[in-house]
Amino acid sequence: MKWHEVQQIFPNQFVKFEILHSEESESQEVIDEVAVIGPVSDAEATEELLNSRDKTLVYHTSKDQVIVKVRKNVR
Repeated sequence: MKWHEVQQIFPNQFVKFEILHSEESESQEVIDEVAVIGPVSDAEATEELLNSRDKTLVYHTSKDQVIVKVRKNVR
């Protein structure tokens, strides 16, 4: 599902989803296709995000795009 579709179905709320497609540049990942797991209440959003793993995120639908800063581990 495209992000604009998610925004229409779940207006102005947090949504938990799995990333299906994204494009990565040097310092950010722009996510454009997701599989929605479900809405998340404002009170639970931080905890849900902290417990997210791998390709799962929590993001607010008021944002025009899903953009995540990419940090590379330097060893």
